Amino acid sequence: MVRAAARNNAEWCAAMSRSHGVEGELGEQAWTAPARTPPYYPDAVTLVPGAAPDALLARIDTAAPGASVKDSFADLDLTRAGFQVLFEARWIHRPANEPAGTPGLAWEVADDADALRAWALAWDDGNGDADLFRPELLDDPAASVLAGRSGDGRVVAGAVVSRGGQVAGISNVFARDDGPDTVWSDLPGVVHSLFPALPLVGYEHGDDLTAAVRHGFEPIGPLRIWTHPGRG
Repeated sequence: MVRAAARNNAEWCAAMSRSHGVEGELGEQAWTAPARTPPYYPDAVTLVPGAAPDALLARIDTAAPGASVKDSFADLDLTRAGFQVLFEARWIHRPANEPAGTPGLAWEVADDADALRAWALAWDDGNGDADLFRPELLDDPAASVLAGRSGDGRVVAGAVVSRGGQVAGISNVFARDDGPDTVWSDLPGVVHSLFPALPLVGYEHGDDLTAAVRHGFEPIGPLRIWTHPGRG
């Protein structure tokens, strides 16, 4: 299941990069992008254990500051190439047939530019990165941006679900008002209503990982994010 989660996540990273005009390449061992990807998105995602580091790094730009690699199996050592570990996390999984409760928020798919902008502003929470989510992302049929609204109509929670590899991948999870349990308690039912036959996967760390586990997700393997300062 970790391989399915890694490939699904790589496909989502590819979709986000395409929305910014960056075309990557899906190889046997990794997805890679030859130019710098959007902020918070890696330049490479490994797809199998034991990916060859030299071949991987040759396909990305390590000269410009900020190159990053998603080491999906936490089995690479990139320190000799000048990389440092940014953080570690856990892949998570929830079976498709696991019972899910009734969502507490009113959920919808943000399917036009205005709805996507409202979602992005709530996700960003004033940090200046709302432009990361461009309208071009709406052209990707595999990605759905989910917005949870409170009784007064505000977007107070959200996530992205990307369909592929016989799984539904969850990312960009946020909750503005009441902490991570608000969104993690709702997500299984919301995603199940869209893709009832697909198990859920993703990765988290910290409070979101703890909340996901409380609501039926199981940690299934480690991953590691590496960054490179570059020569800029």
